[in-house]
Amino acid sequence: MAKKLSAAKKETLKGRRLAPLGTPTDLPAAATKDISAAMNGVLADVFALYIKTKNFHWHMSGPHFRDYHLLLDEQSDQVFAMADPIAERVRKIGGQTLKSIGDIARTKRIADNDAGYVEPSDMLAELQEDNKNLAAALREAHNVCDEYGDIATASLIEVWIDETERRTWFLFEAGRRGDSSGH
Repeated sequence: MAKKLSAAKKETLKGRRLAPLGTPTDLPAAATKDISAAMNGVLADVFALYIKTKNFHWHMSGPHFRDYHLLLDEQSDQVFAMADPIAERVRKIGGQTLKSIGDIARTKRIADNDAGYVEPSDMLAELQEDNKNLAAALREAHNVCDEYGDIATASLIEVWIDETERRTWFLFEAGRRGDSSGH
């Protein structure tokens, strides 16, 4: 049987929940606030893009099913791989990260697609646009990092921009219509 917590123990636990995380950083408080906000926006978009890419991966159909299915699986893995480094970077500079699905929903800028059926070409076009928007958000976050001299976060962002542009390019090329010769 569980013992009741004493009033002093309850107060201690409550105090711990209310205490700041207090990660040490040499960045000013304004940098932590602004960079964390920018990166949490990117993190929310990453989760939204991951789910949408997986959704389209799961619901792909048609004559190019295998190629598109594999492409979207590869891309979703790459997008998901960004999440933990983003959140950890926010924590390293003393910020707090997203805490729930609701937090993601309130913060994300990538629109959901809950349609029962989406044409494969429309899936590719929508993901292409979402990746372009993610690249733009990453560039905005990079500008915030530059403003405060946060070279470490900016360096990570540069790699993610390149990866995001590659995904955009692949989606564009995969979605192009061939001519009568098949090219």
